[in-house]
Amino acid sequence: MELASYADLAVRLVNTEEPERGTDSLTSVEAVRALFSESSRAAALADESDLPRLRTVRTRLRGVFEAAAEGDEVRGVDLLNSLLMEFPVSPLVSGHEHLDDAGRPRWHLHLADNSPTATAHFSAVACMGLAVHLTELGADRLGICQAAPCRNAYLDTSTNRSRRYCSDRCATRANVAAYRARKRQEAQDAAALDGQA
Repeated sequence: MELASYADLAVRLVNTEEPERGTDSLTSVEAVRALFSESSRAAALADESDLPRLRTVRTRLRGVFEAAAEGDEVRGVDLLNSLLMEFPVSPLVSGHEHLDDAGRPRWHLHLADNSPTATAHFSAVACMGLAVHLTELGADRLGICQAAPCRNAYLDTSTNRSRRYCSDRCATRANVAAYRARKRQEAQDAAALDGQA
């Protein structure tokens, strides 16, 4: 697994809350466990104490995405660095299931699943993945969906840095709303012209 792929965990955690809609799906130990892969040892460590801890991390991670989306890279990096210092990672060289043509392992880095709590592990790997994504692709690749009222986080992996929405659903909804607004404006403009004639 590429380290940058761990950044999806940060998105997954941030998007457990939709502040504009007042919804929060991070409400049970089962919801905490659902954030992890099925093989994660840390998921088995999850308990009630992880709910408030992960909600706090979620708020801080949302701050990273919001700062980046607002063009304040320095603030976003500072927020992410504070999380990285609080939740350090343990790298581990792995070659499981990845063999080259000669049958030798293709060595790569993983982040060890040895943290004392579910929150510590999830936060460490999510923040490290986000840091790798940010440093490899740029802070402008972290975004907040521009489709109202959605405020979900996303990672822009487009070739031309053009992503503005968290999903195709939000992009379609925003495009339809813009189309309808244009049509309303055209109708109002036509009615105003008819009224002047």
